[in-house]
Amino acid sequence: MKRKQSGLSLIGFLVVLAVVGFAAYVGMKLFPMYQEYYSVTSAMKGLANEPGVADMDPAKVQDLFFRRLYINYSENVKPQNVKFERTDGGWKMRVNYEVRRPLVGNLDVVGKFDRTQELTRRGGGD
Repeated sequence: MKRKQSGLSLIGFLVVLAVVGFAAYVGMKLFPMYQEYYSVTSAMKGLANEPGVADMDPAKVQDLFFRRLYINYSENVKPQNVKFERTDGGWKMRVNYEVRRPLVGNLDVVGKFDRTQELTRRGGGD
């Protein structure tokens, strides 16, 4: 009676390990980009809930925005990436930036992020 062993061979194990390792490496490169995007989104939402933000000067709003980003250690968003447009009830803030991370050799991962937020809250009694 012959028994046949079934399971994963050493070469199969190494192939699976290489694929899982590469996926983990790509995940470690992509996670900080999306974490920073989430920080930008939460900073913009927090700024939209600020009382009197619709009546503030764009430079003041931008300063408040970058103070919130500074707490979250965001490094890729620059002042030239933030644009303000006047609307009926206040401001429309648009943050458009790009993140480029080296991946393997001459391959890069490029993330283009674009977020718009209406800043229309007035007064302190809302």
